[in-house]
Amino acid sequence: MLAREERGRLARAVDFLRDVQAELKKVTWPTWPELKKATTVIIVFVFVLGIAIGWFDVLLQFVLVRLVARLF
Repeated sequence: MLAREERGRLARAVDFLRDVQAELKKVTWPTWPELKKATTVIIVFVFVLGIAIGWFDVLLQFVLVRLVARLF
């Protein structure tokens, strides 16, 4: 019975890998220029977001540490 289950698992694993291969053939992969453009946009976005988070951190630190401290 154990050998039967193992064969079933192996067959399911093989079926899964065949399905993955079939799905990957359906994918429309980006061209090199599209890939470079998308990568550039992502890098710029992450950089701008990092600057915005940094500024919010500085602003909140100023408000919470300095201004609130004056209240006590």
